[in-house]
Amino acid sequence: ECPLCLLPQPPEAFPSLASCSHRSCRACLEQYLCLAVSESRVPVSCPHCPAALPPADVHRLLPQPALRDKYEQFLLRRLLAADPGTRWCPAPDCSYAVFAHGCAECPRLTCGREGCGTEFCYHCRQPWHPDGPCAPVPPAPSLATPTAQLAQPEELAHGEALARAGSGRAGAEDIKVCPRCSAFIMKINDGSCNRMNCTVCGCLFCWLCLQEISDVHFLSPSGCTFWGKRPWSRTRRILWQLGMVLGAPMVISLAAGVAVPVITIGIPIYMGRKVLAGGPGSRRSSLSGCQQCLSVTSSVLLSLFVSPIITALTVGVGVPLVLTYVYGTVVLSLCR
Repeated sequence: ECPLCLLPQPPEAFPSLASCSHRSCRACLEQYLCLAVSESRVPVSCPHCPAALPPADVHRLLPQPALRDKYEQFLLRRLLAADPGTRWCPAPDCSYAVFAHGCAECPRLTCGREGCGTEFCYHCRQPWHPDGPCAPVPPAPSLATPTAQLAQPEELAHGEALARAGSGRAGAEDIKVCPRCSAFIMKINDGSCNRMNCTVCGCLFCWLCLQEISDVHFLSPSGCTFWGKRPWSRTRRILWQLGMVLGAPMVISLAAGVAVPVITIGIPIYMGRKVLAGGPGSRRSSLSGCQQCLSVTSSVLLSLFVSPIITALTVGVGVPLVLTYVYGTVVLSLCR
């Protein structure tokens, strides 16, 4: 039975995949791949797990030659968009990519497509301007203007794609630009998760500040929150940082004062109750009362020996980390 359409199929109707051991019937896989390629979700993952399907399997299962060509184009565009040295020709109706590694000192680039030859700037990616400074990068277009029309992914000239989050009519602030590849990113600005992943170049960035992020971005005193529609104001951020610096000793002392007795006493109590209650498959019912008492006593005594070590490790590692963050990262951010 196919896990997607739930219909009984003969064994030969289930093609094997090189990426994983999941099986689906050929008709479902073909329909799934057609939808994925049409929506520019490339590379395509297995319908049952995150494993990416190798190009050989995609070519073997895609029924239409046009879709196979489109798949190859999307793979190439994704690869080029992820390359920081690639520049796209700004001329209308020209999607030619120029490899511009090491061109920062000599920023004049020329499109190599036959019949184009457009000259443009390496830094601002605009037509060449020999007598003036680079123009600022234009902001994301507003949907209120007649010229702000977003094409389908297969029609985008520079490999731009829409990363949709939610549904509904988009406003001007619902569309921003990926900080790495300048692809249009669409997200309903409803206060949901601000950690965005560009489907074109794979860049992880913050929706609020449009900066590439690390795992600690939303824990840093940057004013960006994991949820919310806008970052904190400067006044609120400074007050929060001052409160952390001044109140950190009291809060850490209070937390340590609560954590030490809770861990030291709580672990033996928990282990004693766990052993006394037993569980599925335990042999507690076959033990005598004396044996049960000995088992509980030994587990509690062992926990009394282990719990101070766990407490010391928790306090000895956690407190220095918190102090380093507060009086290192927060203080430096406050000084800026």
